[in-house]
Amino acid sequence: MKSVRKLIYGETLASIAAVTLGFLALFLFFDLVDELQSLGKVNPLDGGVYQLRHAMLFVTLLLPSRLYELMPISVLIGTIIVMARLAQSSEYTILRTSGLGPWRALRIMVTLGCFFVAFSFVIGDYVVPAADRASQLLKARYQGRITIGQTGAWLREKQANSTYVVNVKALSPQNAMQGVQIYEFDGRNRMVSVTQAEQAQFAPDQAWDLTQVQRTEFSPRDAAKSDPSVQRNQSASYRWPTEISAEMVSVALLRPDRMRTIDLFSYIRHLQANGQAAQRYEIEFWKKVFYPMSCLVMVVLALPFAYLHMRSGGIASYVFGGVMIGISFFLLNNVFGYIGNLRNWEPWLAAAAPGLLYTGISLTAFGWLVLRR
Repeated sequence: MKSVRKLIYGETLASIAAVTLGFLALFLFFDLVDELQSLGKVNPLDGGVYQLRHAMLFVTLLLPSRLYELMPISVLIGTIIVMARLAQSSEYTILRTSGLGPWRALRIMVTLGCFFVAFSFVIGDYVVPAADRASQLLKARYQGRITIGQTGAWLREKQANSTYVVNVKALSPQNAMQGVQIYEFDGRNRMVSVTQAEQAQFAPDQAWDLTQVQRTEFSPRDAAKSDPSVQRNQSASYRWPTEISAEMVSVALLRPDRMRTIDLFSYIRHLQANGQAAQRYEIEFWKKVFYPMSCLVMVVLALPFAYLHMRSGGIASYVFGGVMIGISFFLLNNVFGYIGNLRNWEPWLAAAAPGLLYTGISLTAFGWLVLRR
């Protein structure tokens, strides 16, 4: 049985690697063509010109995220090719007569799927966030900054008897926040102060170091004063203690699906503690938890192809079917996320629904084609 495992693992790994390389080469070409329109752009801050070598580096840094997104489809197509080829050449029939029963074959494929689950988790949780941040900073170096929309990112934090609403317009290539505005409210939701800074840096001791600060303080009406007062002052620097970390600002400014799982979890806890809606980020968190497990579903879904009767040239049709299944899974994974956010579904259910659906399909196919026939 050791030789059987070695045969199946070797053939499957080689096939999945070839399919993955083909997909990555295709998306590398598409991404590079998309970047050609940005060639020649000049950064207004330092005069840097976006050249072809920068575009090549940028699309190379996108490869880990492409690999993470394509891994379930690549695993499905690569495994289908191997199973169909073994069935067509009658090698799988020989393996069955040699003692490779359905449950033993399923166990072999599940073990292989677990390897890809671990591989996808490492890529998605460690390599992709680092590469995506590097690519964004590279782009910001020649476009000036990282931002979303017209107003940037909004965050909220409660401290003692005050509530702070923070707006960060953009992140610079040096990881400095630009266009920072901090609105302070008291326990009765009255505005206490407004702090505006051209730039801010993340301090190591849970604080922000603001520069070029303009601060406006509002004194409410009380018994001693008939009218409220407003005080304005300017300073070169100001230190604001806060638990809003660089990772939280990155989550708000960058795509949440490219962040580490632990960073998303921390940001969700921060939103919940400050009474903000976290539905979108909870769905993204559970998608990051369940998405690597889809590789396990795909290898089980490909196993019944080994029990089909293949004719000459019939592999292409099954590979095409595998491509359609993989694309449908990718689409459903995105659609369920949007629907779950709109319909206010349980986040884990919205994220796990595509995987559960395809798990049921794969087990049904396995039971009907393998056990009954």
